[in-house]
Amino acid sequence: MKRLFDFVSSLCGILILLPLFVILAFAVVIDTGFPVFFLQKRVGLYGRPFYIYKFRTMTLQKDASQGSFDAGDSRRVTPVGRVLRRTKLDELPQLWNVLRGDMSLVGPRPEVQKWVDVYPERWSRVLSLRPGITDNASLEFRNEEELLAASSNPEKTYSDEVLPRKLDLYEDYVQNHSLAGDIRIIFRTIFG
Repeated sequence: MKRLFDFVSSLCGILILLPLFVILAFAVVIDTGFPVFFLQKRVGLYGRPFYIYKFRTMTLQKDASQGSFDAGDSRRVTPVGRVLRRTKLDELPQLWNVLRGDMSLVGPRPEVQKWVDVYPERWSRVLSLRPGITDNASLEFRNEEELLAASSNPEKTYSDEVLPRKLDLYEDYVQNHSLAGDIRIIFRTIFG
């Protein structure tokens, strides 16, 4: 049922939002040129890697697609990228990941391998479900970039404080998810 809901919702979302996709793609190109999309390898269902799609919000950097981590560093964020990040519109291309079956609309956010390796036992439980575009951790950590930017050691803050709390929320979702709960999270994401 969840996969059918994801497929139909993502297909409808892509079709309805196509004009917005074109406008945002044009804005990225005008701002900093090609490529329009940023692809990054993430860990998916049962530990299988996949590439997540986002509108590019930063200047290009070697190895970023493999999971380099600039926690709290916003120097590379472009002017259009700032707007896309603040409004979360940079996440819209992940509807394609949902349509393909790499992701779900709601579920634990997919992480890069580096951070999965920090808590492998916990991630093995979390990755028993498809990762999602949004979830309770995404809502709780809407200001994650600002939180990490304010830290004297952003990687340590992420590893020791943010990620364990996210994993608590992910594990709770794995144990208690439902279609009604997913719909509530979607509405909180859109209207919260």
